[in-house]
Amino acid sequence: MIIGIGNDLCNIDRIASSLERFGERFETRCFTAGEIAKARKRRRTAETYAKRWAAKEACAKALGTGVPRHGVHWKHIEVVNLRSGKPTLKLTGGAATRLLELIPEGHVAEVHLTMTDDHPWAEASVIIEALPA
Repeated sequence: MIIGIGNDLCNIDRIASSLERFGERFETRCFTAGEIAKARKRRRTAETYAKRWAAKEACAKALGTGVPRHGVHWKHIEVVNLRSGKPTLKLTGGAATRLLELIPEGHVAEVHLTMTDDHPWAEASVIIEALPA
């Protein structure tokens, strides 16, 4: 069963501007060490961050909380890749707590994520599903 759906659109130029203005302070406030390492390896750093920003916002919407609200903060939602390369989300802290509150007893959570960018936009969609254990 679907527990939550979220979608977000992010302006890449806005993220680029934040990177120029605040630099590492912006990165470390909003992104995990893994996300920062991945973005810094890429030629299109702002696009990489913008997709992850959109993914975090979309996830917060799927959780029904927003960011930062109800104990869910930016770094509690991390974009990670499976061995296949498929993106997904790793939830910690308040985001993990909120996810557990949403999942019915006897079920496990499956988080689906898709991201894309086409300058000047980055987009992400998240579906949270509860599957029988």
